[in-house]
Amino acid sequence: MVQLQLERRGISDPATLEAMAQVPRHLFVPPGYQERAYSDTPLPIGHGQTISQPYIVAFMTQTIRPAPGMKVLEIGTGSGYQAAVLAATGARVYSIEIIPELAQSARENLARSGYAGVRLREADGYFGWPEEAPFDAILVTAAAPFVPPPLIKQLKVGGKMIIPVGSPFLVQTLMLVEKDERRTRSRSLMPVRFVPFRRSE
Repeated sequence: MVQLQLERRGISDPATLEAMAQVPRHLFVPPGYQERAYSDTPLPIGHGQTISQPYIVAFMTQTIRPAPGMKVLEIGTGSGYQAAVLAATGARVYSIEIIPELAQSARENLARSGYAGVRLREADGYFGWPEEAPFDAILVTAAAPFVPPPLIKQLKVGGKMIIPVGSPFLVQTLMLVEKDERRTRSRSLMPVRFVPFRRSE
């Protein structure tokens, strides 16, 4: 997976590649899909959600340049795979999942694979995790119509946020948001297709 799907497509950050090689992806997919766990494709994990393809996980991870001790917020835990990859780089990971059943299974997946240190909260990710802010980086793994203002506020000066922006079920744009002391800048990275950003009723 690392050689054929990641390195050949331009993933070069050593910490990202090591984490992708280390985390057992098959422990984060449902039993019926384990034979396809290392294919470069998203897979369903229930409740209308998916685990992203390995290349997208690696690309998003590489973009924020993870490092030991870095404080990272993830919105949309899903199966827990992206959180585990971030934790494998030495980052301190805080992850939010709105679907109770997925939050519970992610906790189990993370514990079973050796990444129980990930902090996981069941909540509406739109509001972030204000009491733990600011974050060095924020990763959003669901498509939002716009960048949530609370997340911008919780991003550290000098930090990076990566988020898919666009209409649900259509092609969206993966955006990189960077914050400095005077302003917030954003630029598009690539077209993507993510599940919709879910909000509490």
